[in-house]
Amino acid sequence: MKTFAFIFARGGSKGVPGKNIRNLDGKPLLAHSIIAAQNIDEISRIFVSTDDQEIAEVGIKYGAEIINRPVELAQDDSPEWQAWLHAVKWLEGRGEYFDKFVSLPTTSPLRDKGDVVKCINLLDEQTDIVVTMTNTSRSPYFNMVSLEGEYIKLLSNSEENYSRRQDVPLTYDMTTVAYVTRPYIIKNNNKIFEGRVKAVLIPKERAIDIDDEIDFKMAELLMKEKQEKLNVKR
Repeated sequence: MKTFAFIFARGGSKGVPGKNIRNLDGKPLLAHSIIAAQNIDEISRIFVSTDDQEIAEVGIKYGAEIINRPVELAQDDSPEWQAWLHAVKWLEGRGEYFDKFVSLPTTSPLRDKGDVVKCINLLDEQTDIVVTMTNTSRSPYFNMVSLEGEYIKLLSNSEENYSRRQDVPLTYDMTTVAYVTRPYIIKNNNKIFEGRVKAVLIPKERAIDIDDEIDFKMAELLMKEKQEKLNVKR
């Protein structure tokens, strides 16, 4: 059974300019996802899908193969699923077929090997896609609101009147630690929740999702703390 890893890294990030090749703990952010994939026995090949030459060069430097992504699939509003579909078709057009598709976004550099392996193993015949999630700090049943005109409204439509956060149903935040599915699921669907979805629960300290400068600074702090703990163990 062939399992291929994919890292989708476009140029032109707005939240963190140059994010995918910006250094984190001495390596470009992109490199952390490549290295994570290289340490997983189940993964046999690693691809970086990008529209950006600098990103491609970093990918090659760290041992990944490059898929040249069309510019129209690398815009702010381009659906990630379409980039997945392009990658699958790009490979199949070259006679390259595989069984499991693993996406390892650059935005979660604190993932560890075990997180990804759990996702790969959780994809069974009854499951279409495996995602990752972490415990949420906010709940739509209790303290998440939307703005309607000049007033705010509780996001949940539940008729229950909860007075304590501890009483509300458990909810989770999706993370970008890993996505695992099959090529035929990507080719026959348009988004994640069209199929049967399972999730692996990731601790908050490994579930950072870099979307802006504050997230990047948090990742730097957590990475430094992780490295210090490793040095102490040595």
